[in-house]
Amino acid sequence: MSQPKHTSPQTLCKGTFATVKVSPEDVLQESPTDPVEMSDPPSDPPASPSPDVSARQPDARRPERVMVIVAHPDDADFGPAATVAGWVRAGSVAELVCCTSGDAGGEDARTDPLELARLREREQRAAAEVVGYQQVTFLHRPDGALQNDLALREQLVRLIRTFRPDAVLTMDPTVLIHDDGYIQHTDHRAAAMAALDAVYPAARNPMAFPHLAIDEGLEKHVVRWLYLFWTDKANAWVDTTASLDARIAALRAHQSQIKEPAELESRVREWALEAGTLIGTQAADAFRVVELP
Repeated sequence: MSQPKHTSPQTLCKGTFATVKVSPEDVLQESPTDPVEMSDPPSDPPASPSPDVSARQPDARRPERVMVIVAHPDDADFGPAATVAGWVRAGSVAELVCCTSGDAGGEDARTDPLELARLREREQRAAAEVVGYQQVTFLHRPDGALQNDLALREQLVRLIRTFRPDAVLTMDPTVLIHDDGYIQHTDHRAAAMAALDAVYPAARNPMAFPHLAIDEGLEKHVVRWLYLFWTDKANAWVDTTASLDARIAALRAHQSQIKEPAELESRVREWALEAGTLIGTQAADAFRVVELP
């Protein structure tokens, strides 16, 4: 089985914290640049090899409140979109956080990065509407130069303490080079590590960023689960048979990034089937799940 392969567009955008409520958008505006063909988007990674497939069972947990933290617009849709869509349809509430706005995700150096950022934010909002997120937040951090610094951690802690999720989903930051040779994007690693550092110990430590509690009334919060995707150490598989179409529809919203949507759909279905066969379903997402004390 193939490991995740994803060349996520890089951006360079400075800005302030921006939160947008998701609203349906029937028509996406045309990209200011020619579409970018994604090279091998990320698959749902397999678990460590094991001959005893019958011992695996679909992960039955369904967090009531879910936060997904990623580096770029489209990361969440190449990642856990089917899982989140299934949970939302079963009654969960989900929010999405994009650390950057993807404004270096073009093939022409003359592209206006701010126009591209606006386009990619529109695309992500449209995709989020399909999946069922109640809110999307863009942190406007520099794409291609994302850093796990205290400023980013504070932003994430503020969001976590405000929304108070049971589970946080992000990339597996421990993966530098996947088994198949794919190098984990620097922004993916930075966003994922920032998410982990925000979840533990910062969000649950009342003395971390104390002004959040004193001035903003945001008391500490304990996240129960971490779901890490694009991992080589999967230990949980979520059945996405009923929600895979939502993931594919969400991916189609990223028109500036996907040149051949039909081909991508075929590949996404193949990846989902590969993961699903491990638990006896038609489709699945694979995760490294960490239950926090």
